[in-house]
Amino acid sequence: MRLIVVRHGETVDNVNRICQGQTQGKLTDLGVEQDRKLGLRFKNLHFDAVYSSDLKRAVDTAKEIIRFHKGLELNLDERIRERSYGPFEGQPYLSREKRNGPLEGVETDEQLIGRVKDFLDEIYHLHKEQTVLVVSHGGTKKAFLNIIHNKPISELHSWEGLKNTSVSDFTLNENGKHIVHIINCTSHLD
Repeated sequence: MRLIVVRHGETVDNVNRICQGQTQGKLTDLGVEQDRKLGLRFKNLHFDAVYSSDLKRAVDTAKEIIRFHKGLELNLDERIRERSYGPFEGQPYLSREKRNGPLEGVETDEQLIGRVKDFLDEIYHLHKEQTVLVVSHGGTKKAFLNIIHNKPISELHSWEGLKNTSVSDFTLNENGKHIVHIINCTSHLD
């Protein structure tokens, strides 16, 4: 399966360094422009299926891409939502250095990776020989990268700097020897 994973466009909360988690989010003008450019990047690429987080910021990005692909259905899946940050959603980011261990009410790394792996296993079996686009979030994209690279859960946070509308492209193989074509590419924004 060819799997292309993208992050949604820039949001107001991204700019203001506010923890969004599973809130809907609103794209900035720049985010709308990033989505437009991403849609143009994929205009002539064939997709057999498109999946998106059900959160508005990801749905808006996915809709901009599929407008060039008439008849292609948008499949929403809550398993590829951003991590739940519980009581910290809507609050300024808390740097990792200021945290003392796990935060109460926040989805764990194991839970995040577990639901993304469940999603990935399912779509692999549905679309083994096809090209699939997934529109998601920064934290969720880290989980995809961790799973595809077969890294331990402890390395989830090593995937830093995943930019808005960045593209990561893989060929997934049944034997687990996946091919990485690109990670975090934003050439469409140049």
